[in-house]
Amino acid sequence: MTRTEDALRGRLGDVLDGVPARQAARAVERLIEAYRGETPTSAPVLRDRTDVAAYAAYRMPATFQAVRAALGGLREAAPAWAPASHADIGGGTGAAVWAVEDAWPGGERSTTVLDWAEPALAIGKELANGGGAEAPALASADWCQQVIGEDLQLRAADLVTVSYVLGELTDPARRAVLSAAAESAQAAVVVVEPGTPEGYLRVMEARDLLIEAGFSVAAPCPHSGHCPIETGADWCHFAARVQRSSLHRQVKGGELGYEDEKFSYVAAVRPVAVPDSVPAANRVVRHPLVRKGLVMLDLCTGEETLERRNVSKRLGPLYRQARDAGWGASWNPPGEPEAPEDDL
Repeated sequence: MTRTEDALRGRLGDVLDGVPARQAARAVERLIEAYRGETPTSAPVLRDRTDVAAYAAYRMPATFQAVRAALGGLREAAPAWAPASHADIGGGTGAAVWAVEDAWPGGERSTTVLDWAEPALAIGKELANGGGAEAPALASADWCQQVIGEDLQLRAADLVTVSYVLGELTDPARRAVLSAAAESAQAAVVVVEPGTPEGYLRVMEARDLLIEAGFSVAAPCPHSGHCPIETGADWCHFAARVQRSSLHRQVKGGELGYEDEKFSYVAAVRPVAVPDSVPAANRVVRHPLVRKGLVMLDLCTGEETLERRNVSKRLGPLYRQARDAGWGASWNPPGEPEAPEDDL
């Protein structure tokens, strides 16, 4: 666990102290139903402090991990780049702000969080103000109430994040928000959605819009061309491991000490602003299949294809690298040979 993640968990416990667990659990049940249904853009899902407290305990750790994983893909493609300013659209309690701090810790960075739910912004600010002196970007963030929709007003920022909000919007509002993000982002945009078929389609819509606006895909795709996944037959998504705190387990009614957050994402950059960005040569898009002496990797490749690479134990270091590769990892070894037929 990183210092930032540990600080966030501590702040969640402090801010949510005194909220009855049963009341929070009931609010979580209502929120789950709201998010699974159709939420009109004129009515924010988070209505009051109890709702926000329940949401923060229930969703913030998972949102943090998913956004952090997406930012990790951006960092891997552009390791020398760091944002001097960050705008988070629909940021709520600020999980993406904490994720950006974890990705680029301790930097002097101007941060703006936009959301239409004032109670969410209030708790987000409360959480961030306790982020510690080592995280000035958290303590100095601006928390701005604004309707997330067709009239969104957004100042220029190096990095714009849009996480777990597009599913709440109508089609016109969603396109307007994505267009505003592309226009305001001076260097990079990161969009994160649930790892469902519907979430993947929203990410693909964002990807197409960003490419049309002159961005290049940095992650997870190894290219900015046509996605080789057949729409309706499959979808691209990944998983982030979330360690559950006791508070987290209480409001979710779970017993395991962890869960896996499924998410889809795209990170895209303006080539002129981030000229050194290089996407992965290939991306592992499924759990690797490990057999005796053999690892099978399902890859999205830079040639805009889906391929299975078979890495035999006979290949020594390459096999060990394949055995350690996880779902969502880049796979960049130069010219690795296929496993012999008798290993399959």
